[in-house]
Order: sequence, then structure tokens, then C-alpha cells
Amino acid sequence: MKLIADSGATKTAWTLLGMRSRKHFQTQGLSPYYFSAEQIAETISRELLPELGKKSIDAIYFYGTGCATVPLQKIVHSGLKQVFPEVETIEVETDLLAAARALCGREKGIACILGTGSNSCVFNGKKITRNNPAPGYVLGDEGSGAYLGKKVLQHFIYGTFDDELMHQFREKYKVEYREILDNVYKKPWPNRYMAGFTTFLSENRGHYMIENILDDGISDFFMTHLFKYPETWTYPIHFCGSISWHFRDKIKDLCEGFQFQLGNILQAPMDGLVNYHK
Repeated sequence: MKLIADSGATKTAWTLLGMRSRKHFQTQGLSPYYFSAEQIAETISRELLPELGKKSIDAIYFYGTGCATVPLQKIVHSGLKQVFPEVETIEVETDLLAAARALCGREKGIACILGTGSNSCVFNGKKITRNNPAPGYVLGDEGSGAYLGKKVLQHFIYGTFDDELMHQFREKYKVEYREILDNVYKKPWPNRYMAGFTTFLSENRGHYMIENILDDGISDFFMTHLFKYPETWTYPIHFCGSISWHFRDKIKDLCEGFQFQLGNILQAPMDGLVNYHK
């Protein structure tokens, strides 16, 4: 059986793929930026192993955020090997390659991730040939949940929201300025914290301030990343991630406006990865 993992900043989706069956599981995100090999092994042992039972696994394909360099891939590989010492085939790749394989299959295309963070690449059907830098939520992540959530917090803190939205924000979150600063600057996972405020955008669609935040934030992704690839005007452009899925109307409108060829939009890449690894 094959074990496939898609690990983001917030959670890791696992699929156990057999000849005629598949089972799905979930653990917390396992980025080697924040987890040591030992912590990854401990988390998998605690959150995943009890669900797997005594299933015999032949190969593990792990795709994750933070797995862009060999040293970071080795951290994840070491953690997996501690838990699954008998498995000979363990491959660790980036979440961006997961998106490319899930969205494009074995065809040429541009793969984009808009989730808690954001990223993009040009895929030639076999490998990633071009990738614009993705410096993370502090310096980049345009169009991502963290990016859009930060805009929501800015509108609240600066009092930019009108009275209606200010009231709804306070009623929903019951949070004030100092608590926001503590969560962003003192507590772990500030990107997850900021991304959590995108639900406020979903719940208030139609308000012109909300639509402006979405228009500007997702347009920033197009202008900063897609416009840097010459292939953008000839390859289909695919998207995956929670932001891509929940605000897919904005993506469709932008692609139509720029006359880009829109491809697949997936909430998560797992189904595409299962098809790829069959």
C-alpha cells in the first residue's frame, strides 16, 4: 500500500492507497521549518499510527511546505524513517510539486497555491521549470489566507471598516488591539492566526469593503507572480488551496479579464495526487 501526505502550514492530509481502496486521515502540519525530525516522528506516532493500525506500507510520498531544500527534506525523511523503518521507498518533495502533479497531471501548466500561504510554478509535465520566489507571510504570500487575514486586521485596527463591519467584527471575535498584537508578534503560528480571519471575508461577501480586500489581495498574487512567467499567456493556469476554492469567483473573473486560460481549481491536491500515484 502507498501512503501519500500533503502537508501545509496548518494540517497534513494523509491517504492510504491500496489496489481497490483508499482511507483518509489528518494530522497537524509538519513543516521542517518548525519541527525537528524527532518532533515529526512523535507527532506521526501519536496522531497517525493509531489510525493506520497494522497496515503494510510499501512506499511513502510526502509533499510538504518547507520541503524546498535537501537539508529540510532530510529532516522530514528522518522523522518518517523513525516511524516507518521497514519502508524502503520514502520520497519527500515540496508542496508546490504536489500542486503541480495534482493540478497538471503529466501535462504542461502553471500551478498556483492559495492557502494559508501562496506559491506558484511553471510545470512542463515532468518537473518544475520556473518558480517565482515565495518569501513567506512576512515578505510575501500575496493572495494567501495570511495575506487577506492581515488586511482584515488592518481594516479593524485602523478603523477603516464602516460601522456595520466594525460591529460584526467585534461581535464575532471579541478581540481588541493588544490581544491581536500578542497573537501576531508573541505567540506561535502568526500566519495561521491571521489566515483564520478570512472567514470574516466569506461571511460578509457583497459588502464593497470585503470585495475590495479580495480584489486587491488576489490581484496582488496575479501581478506579483503570474505576470512574471512568459508561459502565463500560453499554458493553462491551475489553482488549489482553501482561498482558491472559497473565492474561485474572483480567480475566474481575473483570468477572464486578463484573458488567461483557467484550468482546474481544487480545494486540496489530494485527489489529484491519488490519481497521479495510481
